[in-house]
Amino acid sequence: MEYSYVIIDSDAVSNLQLNTFLEAYGDFSCSGLAKNPDDGLNYILKYTPDLVFINLDQKAQPLFQMVVEMHQYLLEVPMVIGISKSKKYAYDAIKNGFFDYWLLPFNEFDIRKSLLKLRKRNPKVKEPTTICLKSYNDFQYLNTADILYLQADNNTTEFFMRDGTVVNAFKTLKTFENNLPQNFIRIHQSYIVNTDYVSRINFGKNICALKEGEKNLPFSRSYKDRMDQLKKILSKNSVSSLN
Repeated sequence: MEYSYVIIDSDAVSNLQLNTFLEAYGDFSCSGLAKNPDDGLNYILKYTPDLVFINLDQKAQPLFQMVVEMHQYLLEVPMVIGISKSKKYAYDAIKNGFFDYWLLPFNEFDIRKSLLKLRKRNPKVKEPTTICLKSYNDFQYLNTADILYLQADNNTTEFFMRDGTVVNAFKTLKTFENNLPQNFIRIHQSYIVNTDYVSRINFGKNICALKEGEKNLPFSRSYKDRMDQLKKILSKNSVSSLN
């Protein structure tokens, strides 16, 4: 499992450097990059990341206020790491419960120690590999690795499997959205896809192709940021780009 994170930093240079450091560890995945507190809080509430990195050198007080608001809306609050060119905001960071405080320019040794401490304190639990579909006294167990995608059908959901079968569940797509492993993402009001089977993303036609079943699934503009995130993940895991 990966640790997800959001960066709130209007400095493009430090933003890029931090992203590069974290991607090198392999189990950290970026959920969003924000330049101001409002966009940052929106990403945090939308993606509920494990970590939030905040550059306090720009708009420090609104950013601290954003952290306070974050506690008002979330049951599980992400760990916050402050970033600054000085120790000016370190005391306020401690008062606001920050997990750590990094000085710029980044020190790779300090980053490594923080991330190892994070892994030790909050180890990721292995996600379940099956999902149980219950209907009265009938219990059906599906291996999540065999699910290609889910499609909404009014107030029911259809599971399209690798072997070509379709399994019906008498619950809405929203019910399953937050109960599936992280490799499942919602790309449309009517579709959730298993990203392990995505072979192509066409942003011109707003479709993604699957490796099996020769199926093209549409994604809507409201979910484009998730497709951008998926593109980054798939590109990171690719050997190279030829053009």
